[in-house]
Amino acid sequence: MKRTGAWIAVRALEALGIRYTFGIPGVHNTELYDELDSSEQITPILVTHEGGASFMADGVSRTSELTGTLVIVPAAGATHAASGIGEAFLDGIPMLVICGGIRNDLDKKYQLHEMDQHAFVKALTKATFLVSSHSEIVPTLFTAWETAHSGEPGPVFVEIPVNLQMFPGEVLPLPPLPVIERPCRAASADFQRAAQMLRAAKKPGMFLGWGARDAFDLTRAIADLLQAPVATTLQGLSVFPATHPLHTGYGFGAAAVPAARNAFAGCDCLLAVGTRFAEIATGSFGVTVPPNLIHVDINPQVFSANYPAAVALEGDAVAVLTALLDELRRVGAGATADAALQTRIARDKQAYRDEWLRHDSGGKVNPAVFFNALRAAAPADAIAVVDDGNHTYLTAELFPVHQSKALIVPTDFNAMGYAVPASIGARLANPDREVFAIVGDGAFTMTCMEIVSATRLGLGIVYYVFHDGELSQIAQAQEIPFNRKPCTALGAIDFSGVAIATGAEYIAVPSNAEVAAAIARARQAAAAGRPVIVDLIMDYSKRTAFTQGAVKTNFQRLPLAQRLRMVTRAVKRKITG
Repeated sequence: MKRTGAWIAVRALEALGIRYTFGIPGVHNTELYDELDSSEQITPILVTHEGGASFMADGVSRTSELTGTLVIVPAAGATHAASGIGEAFLDGIPMLVICGGIRNDLDKKYQLHEMDQHAFVKALTKATFLVSSHSEIVPTLFTAWETAHSGEPGPVFVEIPVNLQMFPGEVLPLPPLPVIERPCRAASADFQRAAQMLRAAKKPGMFLGWGARDAFDLTRAIADLLQAPVATTLQGLSVFPATHPLHTGYGFGAAAVPAARNAFAGCDCLLAVGTRFAEIATGSFGVTVPPNLIHVDINPQVFSANYPAAVALEGDAVAVLTALLDELRRVGAGATADAALQTRIARDKQAYRDEWLRHDSGGKVNPAVFFNALRAAAPADAIAVVDDGNHTYLTAELFPVHQSKALIVPTDFNAMGYAVPASIGARLANPDREVFAIVGDGAFTMTCMEIVSATRLGLGIVYYVFHDGELSQIAQAQEIPFNRKPCTALGAIDFSGVAIATGAEYIAVPSNAEVAAAIARARQAAAAGRPVIVDLIMDYSKRTAFTQGAVKTNFQRLPLAQRLRMVTRAVKRKITG
């Protein structure tokens, strides 16, 4: 039997369990879109920009067992999608990128969209594949899917030339579906050593990243056994419940909240799981990591990259922690509940929140007031999709996350414009859960027109826009050393116009008094299937612990002469205005 390459590709995607594709039809993928339109399993989603498509696919993969998948045109489609592909690559998110390609049966050069796409996306993907025949379509897609999910996950790029899509070729039987291994490559002696180190420690601690997201029960059991305080990375905010008495918050160094700084002071043995100790996770490398570092990760390249590991346990977090927990139980009974530690953590958390609530927001919305009201209203399993900016760290410090994969955020690639489209992907993948976005006004302007897609699909998503008129995370970083904030003022923006243009409901929130009612009204409208823009006139005058700590750490790292130069410049500008 002969079928077109597009037909063969769609059958392969169906076999791989793909439910949604994201992209825009063009001359090099219309055959694929025609076949997708006939699929009873896969729904192709039209976007306003391929950057939005890749963020949507990211949101699907982060919040479900589905694989976020793009179907894009070559050249401009690939370059537009690059931000989301890069975010998935650096954050370890599986993604399947299927791209049309120029005809490979012509002897002509300078075809439309002709470029070396593989050279372009090589640095953004785990692997790229160029299909050269009908017989390669299925095995290539199966291999790409397996590569995307194996080891440390990431995006994989597959180019299918348009002539293969259009013309029929022989249909071969589908091979067996790939099986993703969850390896544990650590030796038994390493588990014994790690368990002994943790048992002998006077002040053990745990630091959890996104790689621990599926080990929710295991990390709680180990924390309880050791009575160890638990901090998370930014991307890992939802890997450990904030309701647990040993949860301290995001980070544990100079840029962390007081609960974490105090609980980790004097930590003499650290169990780190699924984290690379990257710049954002460590507050610009401002953490003190003890010599007794036990590092768990599926990617061996992260071991000792920034901080030397005394014991490296390579493998999937669930497999490794299962073995480690067994060994911990074997070598001795669990610690009794450390009431003093738990009380201090709870006290420090409450004191920090009270400090924020006491802050005079000058008639604008106090971030702590908003997050208190949002946490009280939102279900525990609601998914928060957070963008990149000052609002990111406000969320990390003031919004407790209760369940696994209940908050997603761009981290190491740090792409602004993530939240609006990613929330659409998260909502499609989780139709029975509330989804809302927390996004700064600068990031919102980058992708806000993607709300058109949410309206067309009838997706009730609330977009909480932190509106202050600046690119505040950078503006705050500029203010101290420069005593000025060049090129970070956004100017006046009327977001009610965005609501009119995209079909969303609009709710203005100028002060604290309107916060609770606005959240209730927004959730009600979203439950009826309508996107909502909640325009919060937010006070950013109080800096987060992260901003203060990271600025201080970076400043102290500079050579003395450069520190003096920057201080002198700042003082001079302060005096002269």
